[in-house]
Amino acid sequence: MKYKIVLVVAAKSDLREIFRYVELNDSLEHADNLVNGIEQAITSLAVMPQRGHCPPELDKIGIREFREIHFKQYRIVYSIHENEVIAHCVLDGRRDMQTLLQQRLLR
Repeated sequence: MKYKIVLVVAAKSDLREIFRYVELNDSLEHADNLVNGIEQAITSLAVMPQRGHCPPELDKIGIREFREIHFKQYRIVYSIHENEVIAHCVLDGRRDMQTLLQQRLLR
C-alpha cells in the first residue's frame, strides 16, 4: 500500500526556514541539496511509514501517536492516519527538542 504524503503548513515553513538559513550561511547549492534530501526522506514515507520510531521526548510523557525519521541532523516528525502520512515538522535535532515538540505538537 502506498500512502499519501501531506505536509502541514508548519512543516512547509520549516523547510523554507532551513533553506534560507543554509543559503544565507553557506550557499544556494548546499541549501538546495539539503532541502531536496529532506524532501526525499519525507517522500520515502509513502512506503513503510511504520519504520519510524516514536520521538523519545514524547514517548517519555506517554504520547505515542507521532513518529520520526532522521535526515542528517534534522528530525522529521509525522503521524499516520489511515492512508496518509502527515508531516508535522522538520526540526534541527541539535535544538531543545523536548520544548520544541511540546510547543509544536501539543498545543
